[in-house]
Amino acid sequence: MASATLTPAQLCSGKSGIFSPSQTGVMKPRKNQMMGKGRTLKITCQANSISADRVPDMGKRQLMNLLLLGAISLPTAGMLIPYTAFFVPPGSGSASGGTVAKDATGNDVIAEQWLKTHGPGDRTLTQGLKGDPTYLVVEKDRTLATYGINAVCTHLGCVVPWNKAENKFICPCHGSQYNDQGRVVRGPAPLSLALAHCDVNIDDGKVVFVPWVETDFRTGEDPWWA
Repeated sequence: MASATLTPAQLCSGKSGIFSPSQTGVMKPRKNQMMGKGRTLKITCQANSISADRVPDMGKRQLMNLLLLGAISLPTAGMLIPYTAFFVPPGSGSASGGTVAKDATGNDVIAEQWLKTHGPGDRTLTQGLKGDPTYLVVEKDRTLATYGINAVCTHLGCVVPWNKAENKFICPCHGSQYNDQGRVVRGPAPLSLALAHCDVNIDDGKVVFVPWVETDFRTGEDPWWA
């Protein structure tokens, strides 16, 4: 009696009874029938089994993607924070939103200590807003002026030194001159030196520079740097 021809799907599904566990004792394929096709049937059944039982779960894949993203993001953020902190000077801010002045060695300027070593009429460079060199001005009554003078020349950006003998700021690059308050008195500089408010923190006595956005008291005009 000739055996019926079965498709691979019927062979693997177990409906034909050939590979059904419950019927293994009932029907066995003869050795000579399976010898030539056994390997092909085995591979076909495995492929069908994989495609039927191991269909990827989209929800699981999305969860794994999120976990992978988190695993990469945490170390990256951990590396970026130290690099960012490296470029931000420590203690550069203040509760009032200004910038604490720093001396030539990078230390915070304490008003009381500063006035012990800087007499009337003194103009000494400190680090000010945005790191710009800024003069602290000591008045004749031995108090700090309420303004600081940005030392960057308005011509080509040179740092303008204070000439005590001339009682002026004189730029060594192209000869621009400014009076003792930083107002331009001789070109080629077109504008006066920028100003910053100079305050003293009542809590710790540190000198704090705050952006100057009001009228320039030297010219009566709006500040060009604001």
